[in-house]
Order: sequence, then C-alpha cells, then structure tokens
Amino acid sequence: MQTRELGTSGIQITPIITGTWQAGKAMWAGIEDADTISAIRAAFDAGITTVDTAEVYGSGHSERIVAAALADVRDRVIYMTKVFSNHLKYDQVIAACEGSLKNLKTDYIDVYQIHWPAGTYGSEKVPIEETMRALNDLKQQGKIRAIGVSNFSRAQLEAASQFGRIDSLQPPYSLFWRQVEQDAMPYCIEHQISILAYSPLAQGLLTGKFKPGHQFDPADHRAKNKLFQGENFVRAQAALDKLRPIAERHHISLANLAIAWLIAQPQTHAITGVRHAEQAAENARAAEVQLSQAELAEIDAIGRTVTDHLDSNPVLWNW
Repeated sequence: MQTRELGTSGIQITPIITGTWQAGKAMWAGIEDADTISAIRAAFDAGITTVDTAEVYGSGHSERIVAAALADVRDRVIYMTKVFSNHLKYDQVIAACEGSLKNLKTDYIDVYQIHWPAGTYGSEKVPIEETMRALNDLKQQGKIRAIGVSNFSRAQLEAASQFGRIDSLQPPYSLFWRQVEQDAMPYCIEHQISILAYSPLAQGLLTGKFKPGHQFDPADHRAKNKLFQGENFVRAQAALDKLRPIAERHHISLANLAIAWLIAQPQTHAITGVRHAEQAAENARAAEVQLSQAELAEIDAIGRTVTDHLDSNPVLWNW
C-alpha cells in the first residue's frame, strides 16, 4: 500500500489506518481480545502499517492489545495514540505519555494527539499553551515524533498551532458526516495538516448491514449515534440504495466505496475499526479502488441527501 506524509513530519502513514476504539471493550459489546489481536495483525499483513489508539480506550486496554498484536514488528508500524481531556496539565501530559509508552511496549510514539479539547466532558480548562509546552518537550526528548489534535474546531486548531507544529487533525468524517469540510479542512489544506478521519463508515452505517428498525445493545455507544435515529436513518437508507449500483460497477462492497471516496478527499486518511481478520483484509482493498471524477461527484451528491439535513453540531452522538 502506498504511503503519504503526515503533515510535514516526514512520517509516512497509510491512507487507511487501523482504529482500535473497540479493542478497549468499554462502550462496545461482544468484543474478544483474541479476535481483535488477529484483526490488527491481519490489517498489518494486508499493508495497513498505521494504527490509532488512545489511553482512554478501556483505560489503556486498547494500547496493550495493539502491543500484543504488533510488538514484534514495531519497527515497521506507525503508532498513533492520544491523551484525554482530563490529562492536559503539563505534568499530566508527561505522565499520560509515559503510561502509553508502557502500554504500547515502545520507547517512542510516532503521533501523540490531544483527544478532546480541554473543558470537554467536564474536564478542567487548561490553557492550550501549557499542554503544547508538554507536547513540545516530549517531542524534543524523542518520546513522540509528531503532535496531532482530535475533535478540534478550526479556531481551536489555530490556537494550538500558535504554540507548536500540529501535523494532524482527527475529526469524525464520512460521506454521511461532513462538518469538517466547512470548518477546519480549508485550514488543514492551507497549512499541510493531515486529516485522520474517524468513523469513516459512520460507525457501520455505510456498510449497508443495518436495516430499518435495527436496535443496538444499550451498552453499545452507537445506540446514541445521531445517524441511526429518526429521519436521519431513513435518509441514510435511501442514500445507500443509490450508492449500491456504483459499488456494483466496481465489484466492491459499500464499505469500500465509502472508504475510497473518503481517501480521495484532500489530505484525508480513513481510520477503520476492525473486529475480525476478514474485515481488516477487506478494508485494505479500498486503497486500490480508482473512482473517476464523475463518480466522486455522484457519490458526493448522494451523501449530501443525508448531510444537508444535519445541524452544525460536530459531535456524532447524543451524549
């Protein structure tokens, strides 16, 4: 799989990235460690050499699962992890990084990201200058190679960039969830900041496997995903019906069509979560799909039949 540079960091990442929120088990149902380890390894074997995790995913469990899957090929993979919004004071960032290094069984993290801005989810409003000072010190010490942010607005991204180089933004972004295009994407393009799109399949909605009337286990956070509710879900089903003929023309799944469209957007990479090895191998095939400009425009228009009805709130869930 061909790689792309992360921002201006010199780090080469794959257009498809293995996501491991589900590996932490918390807020998911039916996750087995052995299956997750097999899936992460299958993604690597299929050419996806970049993996994204976070300290908050199962209180470090996801990071430990990543290490279990990839420790023996550490020199051939790119590790991305995140510090949560309740650990953004200087000393907390340093301690959180040390914890992640231990969990990942490595002496450096390739891309270290602020998971949510300070003040979110009841956290303290720490000045971004203080957090960035910690991240810059970690970078100077060689414990991290690049700094990224996640769930930041354009204004927050601009503020962070005053205190150090930001090489990536991780927003929710898919054919059915596109607020970043109007907010932070133009700034990212101008300043060569890579976009690492999470929930690129709208948490499975774009696979087409969830039929009308589907009910999630209450323990599954997708039960609160706005796209699975009311008229949004109805519009999504209609859009999927229009996307199917395009996927069939290319002999690919709806999921691969959605991923292929996403990684064709400016500076955008897709973080795809996996539960099983077969799913990981299937996701990797999306990197080979070649969509024409006419097809990209057609897919874009179909996606807008869903997104044009959404409000401007960038958070994907009703939490």
